[in-house]
Amino acid sequence: MSKTFTRGAILAAAACLMAAPAIAEGEFSGSVTLTSDYLFRGVTQTDGAPMIQGSFDWASDSFYVGTWASGVDFGDGTSTEIDLYAGWTPTVGVFDLDIGAIYYWYPDAPDNPEQNFIEVYAGASTTLGDFVDVGASIAYSPDFYLEVGDALYYSGSVGIPLGEYFGLDATVGYSDFQDLSGSDYTDYSVGLTTAFQGFDFDLRYIGTDISGNDDTVVISVSRAL
Repeated sequence: MSKTFTRGAILAAAACLMAAPAIAEGEFSGSVTLTSDYLFRGVTQTDGAPMIQGSFDWASDSFYVGTWASGVDFGDGTSTEIDLYAGWTPTVGVFDLDIGAIYYWYPDAPDNPEQNFIEVYAGASTTLGDFVDVGASIAYSPDFYLEVGDALYYSGSVGIPLGEYFGLDATVGYSDFQDLSGSDYTDYSVGLTTAFQGFDFDLRYIGTDISGNDDTVVISVSRAL
């Protein structure tokens, strides 16, 4: 068993133990999504193909645990990604915080180099005026995907409503690889969202400044379970 998987198992077990006393007071939720392409920080994880994704979460007050899964295609036989996460969402003044950890698990991936990895993250968001939502976050991994070493990810976002039924949002992120000189890059996305008859629709333009990585338009449809 890999050291990375062991850390992820410990994280998941600790989250469950913390949640156990209050599960009766919490709420379960889930979702299923069909997307035209799954991109992670601007880079396709499915070789540009459509994919089905799903999530299952439990939340109580300001604490949550959950899992999210998607098919992937890395060209090496890896076909599944399962994320396990836990976090805390307190409010401090006008800021809503989100502090937690996430373990990225690829159960059918080759063992060498290691693809599984863990990140810890912290973010803050607030509303400016009556309707402009802004946020910023940072994530840190002590040994990122493919064992490339320390990695940081910074992101900022803004969102505004467009009338009663639509929303517009934009996000910019920066991947900072401490041990890979020249591999840092910026990703960005602009999305239009709406909901109808219990379905959530997302139309999004996503790109990076990576040479040869084409910008793309992604359409997703999701429904809460």
